[in-house]
Amino acid sequence: MPQSIRDVMTPAPRVLDARSTVQDAANAMLDDDIGDDIDDDIGDVIVRDGAIVCGIVTDRDIAVRAIARGKDPGATQLGDICSKDLAPLTSGDSVDDSVRLMREKAVRRIPVLEDGRPVGVVSIGDLAIDRDRESALADISRAPANT
Repeated sequence: MPQSIRDVMTPAPRVLDARSTVQDAANAMLDDDIGDDIDDDIGDVIVRDGAIVCGIVTDRDIAVRAIARGKDPGATQLGDICSKDLAPLTSGDSVDDSVRLMREKAVRRIPVLEDGRPVGVVSIGDLAIDRDRESALADISRAPANT
């Protein structure tokens, strides 16, 4: 039986409202202590509009779509810079589904939803650790953050 996304995803994703600011997202990525034993080094925040997941914003989005374009991080809303063309998976989908979807959509992170609720994120680094533990990407993905 193929391995499922729940086995490789990063659980308990950070989620912010679309009206939250870029600064809020950067702070959420920096705040790496939510009181559990999970390594919380994150580079993404799931964006929702009310109860609906409407996008994902990454550290690269913040750098390229906000800072490099001179946008005020304290005033720019996540809904204005997040990637909105989502192709979420469920935790029961297979790792092969994730690999296929990342290739088709040319994305590095995919939100994992259950009944429309975010439960995780699967990243290309998660897949590297699972599929090729000896690769440079797996080594980088396992390494502690250099904050």
